[in-house]
Amino acid sequence: IILMLIGGSPGSTAGGMKTTTIAVLCASALAVFREKEQAHLFGRGIPIRAIRNGATVLLLYVVLSVAGAMLISGYEEIPILSALFETSSAIGTVGLSLGITPTLGILSRIILICLMFLGRVGGLTLVFAALHEKEISGFKYPEEKITVG
Repeated sequence: IILMLIGGSPGSTAGGMKTTTIAVLCASALAVFREKEQAHLFGRGIPIRAIRNGATVLLLYVVLSVAGAMLISGYEEIPILSALFETSSAIGTVGLSLGITPTLGILSRIILICLMFLGRVGGLTLVFAALHEKEISGFKYPEEKITVG
């Protein structure tokens, strides 16, 4: 299930979050553990924007997959793990199934279709298209020290 969510590498036709997203997040975690200012891979720094985008994509894929699995599991009364397999395969555009998809009701099929569409287009693309607004103000909010973890 985790590998289906991760998917393939960019530039291929594979779906999922992409291997580079996971690599960026792992490099960021290592930088935090080592108390480094900047995450880096192969002698190149990783921009903070890439890390934020990667974390957003990870959260989006996990939330959509788990929420879809919970809805399908509750509606169809099937085990949550089976529903999670189906939703992860759908959002990762993998094409695998446990064979339960033909037995699902129309609501569950619509959920899977929506997850397939989001997985193919890319969640971050849709978020940017729906919520992107041009920043016209030149001010910045004051920063606050927040304890995380």
